[in-house]
Amino acid sequence: MKDVYLSKSDEDLMCLLVNQDSLALETLFNRYYPALCKFTSIYIKDYNKAEELVADLFMKLWDKRNELQIKSIRKYLFTAAKNLSFNEIQRVKLNILSLNDHENTLDYPDGYLNPQELLTSRESYSEIIALINLLPERQREVLLMSRIEMLEKNIIADLLSISVRTVETLLYQAVKNFRSLTTNRSAI
Repeated sequence: MKDVYLSKSDEDLMCLLVNQDSLALETLFNRYYPALCKFTSIYIKDYNKAEELVADLFMKLWDKRNELQIKSIRKYLFTAAKNLSFNEIQRVKLNILSLNDHENTLDYPDGYLNPQELLTSRESYSEIIALINLLPERQREVLLMSRIEMLEKNIIADLLSISVRTVETLLYQAVKNFRSLTTNRSAI
């Protein structure tokens, strides 16, 4: 019986899912879970948490199966996974270390950051992230996947369902736009 489900299209599985067919959900889960976990972990940098978020996503899909009007389940799942990742990042936020935690850094050799250097480095990091967030969404995704996560272009293309050439173009545009933003930022 399960073999029949493997050959079904996403649209067919969604129709079955709306009719409370748990095998349709299981098939969609098996089809998309590994890619969604990898995709989500790019944003939150914690594979275990990514697995948890993706599992929650499928539970929500089951719970809201009658309410959803989905044209493309693949697009829906990846968009929802990205949104869940951003929500998780917002929830966790970076813990700003207090200066008391770094009192001892004044005694360390020059290779360690003192509190002032640490604060300056955090401010620079925040500015860079703010500039990256100004990029168009697709450019931002490709830039983060390529430069931060160090993913190869063909893997990025598979994850985003675009061609390798499109990845190259988006990456080129992202770097060009980022340079322009940093130049404009330093002129202010």
